[in-house]
Amino acid sequence: MLAAISPEVRPHQPITPDWVKNAVFYQIFPDRFARSGRVTGLNLQAWGDQPHFHKYMGGDLWGVIEKLDHIVGLGVNAIYFCPVFQSASNHRYHTHDYYQVDPMLGGNEALTALIKAAHERGLKVVLDGVFNHASRGFFQFNDLLEQGDASAYRDWFHVEGWPLSAYDDARPAGYHAWWGNRALPKFNTSNPAVRDFLWDIAEYWIKQGIDGWRLDVPNEIDDDSFWQEFRRRVKAINSDAYIVGEIWGDAHRWLQGDQFDAVMNYHFTRPCLAFFGAHTLDHPMNERSGTGFVPPMSAPEFGRRMTEVTQMYHPDVVAAQLNLLDSHDTARYLTAVGGDASAYRLATIFQMTYVGAPCIYYGDEIGLPGGPDPDCRRAFPWDSEQEWDTATLNLTRQLVGARHATTALRHGTFDVTYAEGDQIAYARAHAEGNAHVALNCAHHAAHILLTGVQAGTYTDVLTGLTLELAGDMEIEVPARSGVVLVPARAEGIV
Repeated sequence: MLAAISPEVRPHQPITPDWVKNAVFYQIFPDRFARSGRVTGLNLQAWGDQPHFHKYMGGDLWGVIEKLDHIVGLGVNAIYFCPVFQSASNHRYHTHDYYQVDPMLGGNEALTALIKAAHERGLKVVLDGVFNHASRGFFQFNDLLEQGDASAYRDWFHVEGWPLSAYDDARPAGYHAWWGNRALPKFNTSNPAVRDFLWDIAEYWIKQGIDGWRLDVPNEIDDDSFWQEFRRRVKAINSDAYIVGEIWGDAHRWLQGDQFDAVMNYHFTRPCLAFFGAHTLDHPMNERSGTGFVPPMSAPEFGRRMTEVTQMYHPDVVAAQLNLLDSHDTARYLTAVGGDASAYRLATIFQMTYVGAPCIYYGDEIGLPGGPDPDCRRAFPWDSEQEWDTATLNLTRQLVGARHATTALRHGTFDVTYAEGDQIAYARAHAEGNAHVALNCAHHAAHILLTGVQAGTYTDVLTGLTLELAGDMEIEVPARSGVVLVPARAEGIV
């Protein structure tokens, strides 16, 4: 076993994968994305029924393969999957077997085929790693329940007292479980056997061809040496593998270059709710959601906060942050802002023109709504295309195309140049040419000042208009819309 890195010699220069800095991610909740019909004999909800905590809709990885053209058509070049391993839950955070893809999803054969098909289309594949806790169906914990103190795996978990009670809430559980949920027994990661087991899983799937890990609640494995060794083992197999942690608060501890490359950027999510949805936020619902209460923000407040977010960590970390508007753990953005599609579109413009890797939660691109869990995990309405929000879909394609075609939108600096009331403008400066973005959240057209524009020809990504610009000037921006000006020589803009 490789020795863990000592905290005293932690690197001072984080190195993050270059491909992530050019990536647009698409997050998929497998049970609800697409059902192929190849996995049969299951008791399933009708596709599109109201999501339930315990019921299955039967989405599978074969179905994802069938829909890769849709994903590629968005311009997406990376997919992050919620858990895919064998589990007795529709979300699969209750892992039974870390070496087996859930048979309901098509098993290991389906994942192998998916990785191959994705890579052939230029798509990276990142899996969800649930290493803090297992499940009652996990073999080693099941042995503990059956054998008690005589179990060979007694020290794999945190036993507090006998007898154990995995199902009867009227009695003490007798073991540590994630947030008291008896279905999720917490691993004893101080045990060398457990550490080696989890590290081996990390290595195994990297060897099978995945491109990285998203780590579920990694802060609850409160042990830097565990994650340092995790990184060493993963990067030894694939130095370009992406390691992104689910950390909702300050993440400096894990982003020093020896643990994670980046985190899910909820510091991005909340301000985007607060500014673009300022006038329509559904406060009671958001308080029940993962984001909690979100006070509205003005343009100056938003500009200051997003500038702070770009300076929060090392620049290479900031460039690799996973910037999300919502996820399987929150209400969907559209619903969180009271159903205001214009707020979602404004937020998407910002997301696709900001620093870091944008992440689209499946279905958001067609206006799929959803409240707090489990409602945020609705089935993708493939058979109801007439109900899709095509304006949002087309906008998403335009913006992703512009991001890929414009170096400044991926690698430029972020400088707020104007922020008043409901209007904000910012520049993404780069040696290959600057981009300028102006957003108007008001319900009336507004003139927004652009400053320091390099003389040249620019294309507005949203309208396709070509403009000759130079110096300081005011531009008119329609109500609840924006202007995204990129150097006209940028090619490939949809």
